[in-house]
Amino acid sequence: MFQILVVEDDKNTARLMKAVLMHAGYEVFCADNGVSALELMDKQHIDLIVLDVMMPEMDGYEFTKQLRGSNDNTPILMVTAKQLPEDKCKGFLAGTDDYMVKPVNEDEMLLRIKALLRRAKIVNEHKLHIGKVTLDYDALTVSKDGESQTLPQKEFYLLYKLLSYPDRIFTRIQLMDEIWGMESETVDTTVNVHINRLRKRFEGYSEFDIIAIRGIGYKAVKNCE
Repeated sequence: MFQILVVEDDKNTARLMKAVLMHAGYEVFCADNGVSALELMDKQHIDLIVLDVMMPEMDGYEFTKQLRGSNDNTPILMVTAKQLPEDKCKGFLAGTDDYMVKPVNEDEMLLRIKALLRRAKIVNEHKLHIGKVTLDYDALTVSKDGESQTLPQKEFYLLYKLLSYPDRIFTRIQLMDEIWGMESETVDTTVNVHINRLRKRFEGYSEFDIIAIRGIGYKAVKNCE
């Protein structure tokens, strides 16, 4: 299930968007300004953001700039009452992927979201392809050349996370928080154990490598397109 973040300070609009998106099969999180949205994204994986522009504390433009400035390419659909051409240009220059003017057509919004997810190569079947290797998020399987193996849940989520963001370094704490949860009492050395298991399991795979960054954490490197 894809996770969508709705960043909207109007409670009624946020409630409506959440209902529409949940009915379409998405898991929905909400924040009422850019600051809260950034804090939420530190704890929760998000596949796509539906973003209002005019908000207190941090508006949509500044939120987008900060997100892109940190090399986060999560797709953004900017939704706003501003409809002048210069407003749209400002949004695209900040780094948004698409733009809709309120009041939005619900069906059009869902189609745009689907297109953005597809464009971001986060395909509807929730699969990740690296050369001949396919990771199936829903089945927890890794397949290659007709052979498939089912991974333990935490191992799969860890591998999927790293390969979804190749060359991006994740600290052990970041991986612990996302895979095991903020409230978990598991120590961060557990990440090391799971990484070692993944390396051993896929040591014969030339498509990717998991690299340890001394004193920081790990990153995945794709060796093919």
